[in-house]
Amino acid sequence: MTPSEPPAVTPAHPGLLRARRGVQPTTSTELFFDLVFIFTITQLSHYLIEHPDWRGAGRTALLLALVWFVWVYTTWLTNWLHPDRGPVRAMLIGVALGSLLLSAAIPQSFAGTGLLFAVVYVTVQVGRTIFALWAVQGTPWLVDGFQKSLPWIVGTSVLMVVGGLVGGAAREALWASAVVLDVVGLLIGYPLPGRGRSRPERWMVEGGHLAERSSAFVLIALGESILVTGTTFTSHVNVVMSGAFLMAFAGSVALWWVYFARTAPAATQVIAQAGERTGALSRVAFNYLHPVIVAGVIVTSAGDERLLREPGAPTTTVTALLTLGGPALFLAGHAAYMAVLWRTVPTSRIAAVVVLLALMPVCVWLGAPVTVCAAAALAVAVAVILADRSQARRGVQ
Repeated sequence: MTPSEPPAVTPAHPGLLRARRGVQPTTSTELFFDLVFIFTITQLSHYLIEHPDWRGAGRTALLLALVWFVWVYTTWLTNWLHPDRGPVRAMLIGVALGSLLLSAAIPQSFAGTGLLFAVVYVTVQVGRTIFALWAVQGTPWLVDGFQKSLPWIVGTSVLMVVGGLVGGAAREALWASAVVLDVVGLLIGYPLPGRGRSRPERWMVEGGHLAERSSAFVLIALGESILVTGTTFTSHVNVVMSGAFLMAFAGSVALWWVYFARTAPAATQVIAQAGERTGALSRVAFNYLHPVIVAGVIVTSAGDERLLREPGAPTTTVTALLTLGGPALFLAGHAAYMAVLWRTVPTSRIAAVVVLLALMPVCVWLGAPVTVCAAAALAVAVAVILADRSQARRGVQ
């Protein structure tokens, strides 16, 4: 039995299920759903820009994790349910509305809008799971998974709401606990006493669809970084800023090239043909590693904003962490993604991460202009692209 060939069953709502005929195409409904997250990434980028310290970075990471759970679990559901069927489309529109409210609450999520953020998050996560249980009736392997995940989701929901009612460090701790519980729950298959756990080999995942959907989210994040760059540039148009703008744009192009030129289409094929490993591979690749890649884009976007505002200013520790740390985080996440899929060591990306990390104290110690720091990050990304092209000529993945 393979993920593309589920056992014979009698679904209660057969019209809602996707057909299993190769890689399932992304529909216009899914693309419309994704549009909301352009605003989400913008909000996260601006939050990091306005809070450029360790606490701000931690909070941004926490918010990204929560938002990612909303997006990726909805994407898993549309891997099984057809997005263009009426009830499923209505569910997606409802989740999109909830995600829009979450995004609007991000700037003050650790202040006045914390309870709103928590309540909307809980409503979306619990509501979508209950809908899923209704929609997949008659498909035992899906019903079993959603039944086991629901109590865990309710548990994280309690932590989220209590966190929304309190403030300060207590809110951070409770929400972080919800994230950890969610990650651990998925990792161990949401076990319940007397019921066992949900095993990934039974999830009947169409991995190619998940790969394409996650690639689309990375593209959204890169598009948002260009939006931030363009918006900042329009308020400071001159010769110096034009050069900084071109460098920031080139950096976004380089990250896009690293991710999409070879590995994105190849990854879709690898996961689509992974057989019983598809569920486990997808869990690691998309739930755990892709938010790291997206985080790298968000940090890089904040670095680009600082580049455009102060291209000639000496590099500070914060600037180095944003300008060099963003691409390093992106490449580290992508290296782990490649290692999981191909079971190889992506040496060019690992080397690039080491170089970027080593350049941070050097740029700060020398007081190098931010432009030099950004140029170094761009040069490292281009080196990775050239290494990929060299491997392609030799027929190496």
